[in-house]
Amino acid sequence: MATRPGPLTEWPWQRMGNFKYLVMAPVVVHGAYRVMTKGWGDIDLAYSLILPSLALRMIHNQIWISLSRYQTARSKHRIVDRGIEFEQVDRERGWDDQIVFNGLLFYAGYLAMPSVRRFPLWRTDGAVATALLHAGPVEFLYYWFHRALHHHFLYSRYHSHHHASIVTEPITSVIHPFGEHIVYFTLFAIPMLSTVYMGNGSALVFVLYIVYIDFMNNMGHCNFELVPKWMFQVFPPLKYLMYTPSFHSLHHTQFRTNYSLFMPFYDYIYSTMDKASDELYENSLKGTEETPDLVHLTHMTNLQSAYHLRVGFASIASKPSDNSEWYMWTLWPLAWLSMVVAWIYGSSAFVVERIKLKKMKMQTWVVPRYNFQYGVTWDRESINDLIEKAILDADVRGVKVLSLGLLNQAKQLNGNGELFRQKYPKLGVRIVDGSGLATGVVLKSIPSDAKQVFLHTGTSKVARAIAMALCGRGIQVIMNRKKEYDMLKSQMPEDGASYLKCSSNDITKIWLVERIDDKEQRMAPKGTVFIPISQFPLKKVRKDCTYLSTPAMKIPDTMQNIHSCENWLPRRVMSAWHIAGILHVLEGWSVHECGDDMMDSEKAWSVAIRHGFVPLTKA
Repeated sequence: MATRPGPLTEWPWQRMGNFKYLVMAPVVVHGAYRVMTKGWGDIDLAYSLILPSLALRMIHNQIWISLSRYQTARSKHRIVDRGIEFEQVDRERGWDDQIVFNGLLFYAGYLAMPSVRRFPLWRTDGAVATALLHAGPVEFLYYWFHRALHHHFLYSRYHSHHHASIVTEPITSVIHPFGEHIVYFTLFAIPMLSTVYMGNGSALVFVLYIVYIDFMNNMGHCNFELVPKWMFQVFPPLKYLMYTPSFHSLHHTQFRTNYSLFMPFYDYIYSTMDKASDELYENSLKGTEETPDLVHLTHMTNLQSAYHLRVGFASIASKPSDNSEWYMWTLWPLAWLSMVVAWIYGSSAFVVERIKLKKMKMQTWVVPRYNFQYGVTWDRESINDLIEKAILDADVRGVKVLSLGLLNQAKQLNGNGELFRQKYPKLGVRIVDGSGLATGVVLKSIPSDAKQVFLHTGTSKVARAIAMALCGRGIQVIMNRKKEYDMLKSQMPEDGASYLKCSSNDITKIWLVERIDDKEQRMAPKGTVFIPISQFPLKKVRKDCTYLSTPAMKIPDTMQNIHSCENWLPRRVMSAWHIAGILHVLEGWSVHECGDDMMDSEKAWSVAIRHGFVPLTKA
C-alpha cells in the first residue's frame, strides 16, 4: 500500500481473495455457449487465445520467480545484496491481478471491435508497426509518466507502493496500484489498437508483444545480472534499446535515475541515466564468489513440498506447509511430475535459500528425495551417496559446518551422520545433527513443576538424552514398551535409573512422543500435553489436548532474507537442528556432533538464548 493511498488504489476484486478468477467467468460462459449452440467452428482464433494466453503469462512469470530465487540464492551475479522479508512477499502476493485485468480488457476489446475476430495468425507489417510504435510513443510517454509518478504528490499516493521493494523480484515489476495499471495498459494498447485500425493486426503479434513486456519486466527486476557483455560488443547501439537488470536496480536504490521502461535512450537524452550504471553492470556480471559458513542439508517431505520450497510458489512458501489452500489439489499433477524428475535426474543437492546473520552466511541445500524414499531399503544407498556428495562439496568449498536436517541424519540411514565421519576422518567441515539443542528445547518445554512424564519411545538419540536428563533431575519417566525400557535402562546412570519406570497403568498428562498413531493418542487422558521430540509434527487427533511444536525457536530480528517458512513451522521460526549448526559456527566449535556424540543440552540452550534465539513456549 502507498504511504498515502489515493483513488483507485485497490483492485476491484481485492476482497475476493483467490476467488478473483471468477471475474473471468463471462469469458468461459460465452465460449461454452458458442460451442454448444454453433459448434467449435464458431470459435475464432482471437477468442481462442484469450484464456490460454493468460495461462501462458502465469507460467512465464512463475518460471522467472523460481529462476530468480534460485540464482539469488547461489549465484555470484547478485546485484543488490540485501534480504527480502515476509512483508514484501505479502505485498506482492497479487502479482496476477494485472493478468486478470488484461484478460478482461482483451475480452471487452474483442466484443467491441468485430475486426479482431478476423485476425490472421501473423502479419509481418503489423509486427514492424508494433515494434516502432513501442519504441516511439510507448517508451516516450512511459518515461514522462514515470517521472511524474516520482513527484511527491503522485509518489506518496501511488508509486511508493512499488518502490517499497528495494530488493526486487520479477513479480515486483507488476506490483502497482490499480490506477497505475490503467495508465500502463493504455500505453501498451497504443501499438495494438493502432494495428487494429490500420488493418494489419494479427493474433500472434498481440501475444508476442505481451510476452515481450512480461519478459522485459521480469528480467529488469530479477536482481541478478544475466545479459552477456558480448551482446553489446557485437551491436553497441543495443545499450540504448535494451536495459539490463543492474540498470533498473539502480532506479530502485537511487529512485531519481533510470526512469526508462525497457529502452534507456530517453534516460540518455534527458540526462537521467545513473552514472554508476555501467560500473554496476560490469561488477554484477563479474560477480564475487561466496562461500557460506553453514550449509543446512534438508530434503523434500511430501509431494506438496516441491512447490512449498522457496524456489517454488512464493505465496505458498511464505506459509507453513500444513496451511494448505483450497486450490492446492489442482497442483497435484505438477507435484507428481516434479517427484519423477527429481528421482530420475536429481543427482545432487541444490541450493534453495541464502540467509545472513550479521556477518555469517548460510545456505539451505535440498536433497532431491522425499520422505517415503528414505523408508525404502533399496534406496538408502543412493540417498547416502547424495548426502556424502553434498558433504564433500561443502568441504571442498571451505564450508565450516554442515547440519543434517530431517531424515538426512536418521540412525537407520547413516547412524546420525557417523557413517561419513568414519569414512572421511580428515573432513574439514563439521557434521552436526543438532541433537544437543533439540534435547535442550524439549527439556525447556516441559513444565517446571512436572513430577513425571510419559516417554512414548526411547530408541532415538534425542529420546535417550531426554530420559537421562529428566531422571537425573528426579523426574519420573514412564514407558510402556518393555523392550525399549530394558534397552534404555541398561544405558542409564545408576543415580537416575530408579526414576525410569515401565508401566501401562500410571497416567500422566505430559507425553513425549516421536511417532504415535491415532489409537494411541486417544488413550491419553483429557488435557494431555503432547510434546514432539522428533523433527516431524504430530497429527492433531484430540481437540481436548494440547500439541506443542516440534523442537524449534524463534530467530533473532537480525537474521535477514527470511521470507519462507521452514516446512510446517510458523514464520521466522527455525528448527532446533538447523539452529544447532548456526551455533557451531557462531561459537567456533570445532567438534562434530554426530553418531553418539552430543553437545551438552544445557550449554547449547544457553548459547542459543545468548545469540538472540527465543523459545516458543515457557515452561
